[in-house]
Amino acid sequence: MIRAKNLFSLFSLAALITLATGCSTTKQTESLLSAAGFQIMPATTPEQKAHLKTLPAGKVTTVQRAGKTYFVYPDAAKQVAYVGQQPQYQEYQKLRLQKQMAEDQLQAAELNSEPGWNAWGVWPGAMVVPMRR
Repeated sequence: MIRAKNLFSLFSLAALITLATGCSTTKQTESLLSAAGFQIMPATTPEQKAHLKTLPAGKVTTVQRAGKTYFVYPDAAKQVAYVGQQPQYQEYQKLRLQKQMAEDQLQAAELNSEPGWNAWGVWPGAMVVPMRR
């Protein structure tokens, strides 16, 4: 009974972390894009505002313009687009990966500190073997 309760607590924690991460994804993405050097371009005309709504929400889109490649992330709610080129996009990818790795490490630490793991005892292959001299 205690094991089932601990497993339920573990899965509940994982679901809560996933939910909290999903709710703040847009804000975090915008922060990462800004930190990577993307420029914020306000949609000031009706045509720009309409075009902003046609871009895939929550995604960085590749756009060719005047022979150059741009990366665009729309924020229709704020009526702006985050615009960068290859160096900014590469920096964004690097920052996003670093953030994901940090979140994974935090989640692993939280799960490993869950008292329910003690009930499992030692797992196969996890035994410490003394070194011979």
